[in-house]
Amino acid sequence: MAKKLSFIILSNSGTTVKRLAIPVSLLAALALVVVSGAAAVGISLYKYRILQQSLAANQRMGRTIDDQQEVIGQQRLQLQSFAREINGLKEQLVKLDNFEKKIRVVANLAPGQVDDNLFGVGGAAPEDLDPQLDLTQRHEGLMREMHRHVDELDQASQRQAENLGSLLDNLEGQRNLLAATPAIRPTSGWITSRFGRRVSPFTGKKELHKGMDIANRKGTAILATANGVVSYAGKKGAMGNIVVVDHGHGIVTRYAHLSKTLKKRGEKVKRGDIIAQMGNSGRSTGPHLHYEVHLNGVPVNPSKYILN
Repeated sequence: MAKKLSFIILSNSGTTVKRLAIPVSLLAALALVVVSGAAAVGISLYKYRILQQSLAANQRMGRTIDDQQEVIGQQRLQLQSFAREINGLKEQLVKLDNFEKKIRVVANLAPGQVDDNLFGVGGAAPEDLDPQLDLTQRHEGLMREMHRHVDELDQASQRQAENLGSLLDNLEGQRNLLAATPAIRPTSGWITSRFGRRVSPFTGKKELHKGMDIANRKGTAILATANGVVSYAGKKGAMGNIVVVDHGHGIVTRYAHLSKTLKKRGEKVKRGDIIAQMGNSGRSTGPHLHYEVHLNGVPVNPSKYILN
């Protein structure tokens, strides 16, 4: 086997210019160097490509992390805002509860039927949330506290709704009672006889005068002194023409010695409505109104029911 390879360099004319003899081992070494260099370049290019891809992926991940950090920052600001709103709602609910209790005191109503404590038996209002907590460390803790506060406020609002409902019912009942309670003079004129025992102008004996007499000209307007329903309108013995109004709640008013009745049985009347005209019918000594107030069937002093 030849240990060298000869290379002949020819000129353009074909004559020999130079002859080279290169050992085979040297050529093999050169070939190995070339192949190794090519492989090294290929590996370097491959690693460079991988590095570029990794760098691009890291850049994308960095942008994603930045976006997530921004979202997390906004969410934390929202949590702080929600914490402040929960504190505000609790404050408003406590104020509403105190206002409801004041109304009950002013209106002389019993306390609410629901547990007197807005936040449950033995439970005081929860302490305010601290929206300035370092959310990087207390993020989950603040969320748990917010959930607990929301649950407590929800239960408290249900109690408050029940208390306000009962308060409204009580106030409505009182309003109806006040509207049905005689409160004005039934007519204009002069009081000629008051409620109580007196000497009768007809018998000369002492007897209970069950009402109040107010004298004026015949035809003077007679007013309903409270809301109610006419239960009787017509003649009734010595009382002459009479109108009886049932106001409910055990309250009844009577208007006697009328010259004319203007309402019929079953008609609804309101305080201040004209229901009749003053007269001198029945057993009477002159034009006047005999006015009575009955409470649960018992005549009471009408002057106690005149506020004007």
